[in-house]
Amino acid sequence: MVVALLATTTCWSAEHHPRISSRAPTPVASVARSDAPLAPIDSASLCVSSGRVDSPGARRFHIDAGGVRAVVAGDHGAAAEIAFIYRGPSSTPVPLANGELRRQIGVKLRARDTCNVVYVMWHIAPSSGIFVSVKHNAGASTHRECGASGYINVKPESSTPPSLIERDDLHRLRADLRGGVLEVMADDVLVWRGRLPSEAFAFDGPAGLRTDNGIFDLELRVPGGAASSCTSR
Repeated sequence: MVVALLATTTCWSAEHHPRISSRAPTPVASVARSDAPLAPIDSASLCVSSGRVDSPGARRFHIDAGGVRAVVAGDHGAAAEIAFIYRGPSSTPVPLANGELRRQIGVKLRARDTCNVVYVMWHIAPSSGIFVSVKHNAGASTHRECGASGYINVKPESSTPPSLIERDDLHRLRADLRGGVLEVMADDVLVWRGRLPSEAFAFDGPAGLRTDNGIFDLELRVPGGAASSCTSR
């Protein structure tokens, strides 16, 4: 993991942020948030396997990369939230395996490795919206072994489009896995709810984050914060 100290600071409180999105979607249903309190992790707990993450503060992260993949040391993978500000396209674009130059940010759940993970992604461009997928490759654990294989796109039982992401707006994305049911909140509104396929429970691992082709200032939160550091993972 590469860590560089930056001179920037970011305000994460919605009532103090000048451009918190006011384009709130209509809830698909009434839902209570998980009772598990979420706490921000610090830089020592963020294990980066791909890309670069800079740390302007103990619990703040800055990303300007074509792709970032990371997990939280000591986490159990059942819930995660990111509070983020989108700053624009990344300095260096990296197309996905299908050739699409997609800008997106999201959380990972049950991330055993790069071949076996649950993704909850918020697309920015060229498409927009919340998309959930399970990547499952039995017997594989490295990108060389699985590449872009094993994706299962999960359809929601109920959903509604989240607000559009524009530059310098503050947004929050939270995913909670309760039994086999995944609930996704965008800016404190339930926007996606559905049951994950059995393949999502053939593996287990921590929560984490993923970004593609964007510049982001963010905070990552998991239940209780991180329990260990990458060096002891």
